[in-house]
Amino acid sequence: MKKINLAVTGCLGRMGQQIIKSVRKDKNFKLVAITENEKKNKKIDGLKINLNNEQIFKKANLIIDFTIPKCTFQILKIATKLKKRVIIGTTGFTKKEENLIRKFSKKIPILKAGNMSLGINLLMYLTEITSSSLGKNFLSKIHEIHHKHKKDYPSGTALMLGKGIAEGKKKNFYNLMGKKYLNKKDFPYGNKINFNSSRKGEIIGEHEVKFSSGKEIITLNHEAFDRALYSEGALSAAKWLMNKKPGLYSMRDLMNFK
Repeated sequence: MKKINLAVTGCLGRMGQQIIKSVRKDKNFKLVAITENEKKNKKIDGLKINLNNEQIFKKANLIIDFTIPKCTFQILKIATKLKKRVIIGTTGFTKKEENLIRKFSKKIPILKAGNMSLGINLLMYLTEITSSSLGKNFLSKIHEIHHKHKKDYPSGTALMLGKGIAEGKKKNFYNLMGKKYLNKKDFPYGNKINFNSSRKGEIIGEHEVKFSSGKEIITLNHEAFDRALYSEGALSAAKWLMNKKPGLYSMRDLMNFK
């Protein structure tokens, strides 16, 4: 297999740094460009950190993006012009922004996932099945825990799980989204899906989905212990996307879930 020339955006972020570490161990990739949204007088593996621009992305076959929504759209505009594939790991998009990503995907292959972990994507699949099987008599809520440095909440993964609940009920997720709590010790079930986000320590990621009928509770959960599982998942997605036509894909497509 010919090496994939890779560009990593948000290279100084936690995920950006982890992807670079994983690339060093994976012979299928060659790191050719690294970027940040501000000028940095620094090099990583001999590569200068650049701002996002056409010239720097020309060398890449594929771009892995872990930034913020504003930067993601800057990257997508350039990638569309250059016909580059994009893996989006950025979270926190609005409904309008999600629709805009779909428009870009008509021109280039994009794989977007709020979480690149194979285990989390299995959890989402199980969440959807559970929601569908239990029906209307069960209320649901989602609790997620991340390190104290994470700013957005609920996490992209928690929102993915919420969408799984909605899809199981064949409902529009945005109509089912309930209250968003931050650092609550306990939080209630509701007619809609309530979220609680906890930020503490250096926790990589914990997600818990609960379904309650008032008579019983069913709990699905996932704990991450090594950030490498996300970066390795992103690289698996990158390899898979190289042979795909323009379109919007997910980890679910990669894992061949129905």
